[in-house]
Amino acid sequence: MGHISLADRGGIAVLTVDRPPANAMDLALLGELVEAVQALAGDVPAALVLAGREGYFSAGADLKAVPGYGPAEQRAMVDAINRMALGVYGLPCPVVCAVTGHAIAGGMVLALCGDHRVASTEGRYGLTEVKVGVPYPQAAIGVVRAELPAPAARVLALGNRLVDAAECLRLGAFDETVAPDAVLGRALEVARELAAMPAEVYARTKGELRGATLATLRINAERDPLLDAWVGAS
Repeated sequence: MGHISLADRGGIAVLTVDRPPANAMDLALLGELVEAVQALAGDVPAALVLAGREGYFSAGADLKAVPGYGPAEQRAMVDAINRMALGVYGLPCPVVCAVTGHAIAGGMVLALCGDHRVASTEGRYGLTEVKVGVPYPQAAIGVVRAELPAPAARVLALGNRLVDAAECLRLGAFDETVAPDAVLGRALEVARELAAMPAEVYARTKGELRGATLATLRINAERDPLLDAWVGAS
């Protein structure tokens, strides 16, 4: 059974990730997410809301599954994480992340791919890759570098701290925080506001803001050193 659903909410596409309990990313979930984003790139909606399940946006890579993967599966994971980040970050339409709860490691990277981030006040957030010994795939670290101000990167990526939504707002990682039951509704409101703007000009401006970064990240992802060895390699 799949863990990705796509719905239309008054002309806004809503892509929901629901893999209990924490939306941890294994090969199957990443494959579904990449496929869904590729489909959206081929038939671009007026705007996209990317949402998690109740209480969890995503806990990042599934650390129960990944260490048991063989070399080919780990290579596929790295490739899929890069494709996920590049795909979401590169969509020309407005992308609003409804951060419905905890967003950790790769889950936080996914949240940073959005144009606007609405987060639950009842979550813990951070980039804990270093703490758990998981190096960043090139597109993932590239999004972190592009989207976080230097002080936020020091706190989250180097400090490996899990912080609350208010601290993420202060650091510039999130745009607004609301009560858990208001996250999706507010994300839809923002998506409708952005979708009302001239689509071609929005897409052009977004491309001008991110195009050079995306071009570099695509090159880096193709020759990502983690494709040779990732988790558990010495």
